[in-house]
Amino acid sequence: MDSTTKAMADKISGEIVFAENPGRTLKKWRQIFEVSQKELATKLEVSPSVISDYESDRRKSPGIAFIRKIIAALLDIDKARGFRTVSRYRDILNGFKIDVIVDMKEYDEPILSSELVKIVRGEALNSYDKNVNGYTIVDSIKAILTFNSYDFYRLYGFTTERALIFMKVTTGRSPLVAVRVANLKPAVVILHGIEAGDVDEIALKIADIEKIHLIATSMPVEKMIKSLRRITK
Repeated sequence: MDSTTKAMADKISGEIVFAENPGRTLKKWRQIFEVSQKELATKLEVSPSVISDYESDRRKSPGIAFIRKIIAALLDIDKARGFRTVSRYRDILNGFKIDVIVDMKEYDEPILSSELVKIVRGEALNSYDKNVNGYTIVDSIKAILTFNSYDFYRLYGFTTERALIFMKVTTGRSPLVAVRVANLKPAVVILHGIEAGDVDEIALKIADIEKIHLIATSMPVEKMIKSLRRITK
């Protein structure tokens, strides 16, 4: 096991062990690796219902030994696929830093983006309620001036089911155009520093086309970060 794979294993095990709902966290990671319950069960030589019961908390939380087996199975499956998942997060796992990213966090369990609207004291511009597994706050001006296509993918952390929060926004068009042309799409885009009524019509249309929950907020950045980091899920 190389250093990146070990770092991934450590991260997953830590999140599952310390999660309030280990089953939901297990499900999150299985989905990140794009492994079905049946495929994971086959690898572990158990019934798919066992995996389903753990993920839905119908069965008592798995012990450390079984959690290790689950993680090893996910990594083995990923290895057989050419480390498709692990390789995407190599930079993050090895301490990737870039000044375009103001703050970034993964949640142990998903929250609904409708909850996120309240947390950032924002206004929802459409009604696409999505699961959110984390967020990335981006300096949109620096991103436009310095990002290449590979850098853009790093904003997604461990999952695209996250909120991309763009600071220093004037109309919202540029961030949404960038999202539109990229292969990966976030679940939520939050436009920071702009009133809902000032959001560009093209940005609104792109959000609807991509079915992205679009939110506008003027909450002070420091308070917003504190509120987002206070979420225990």
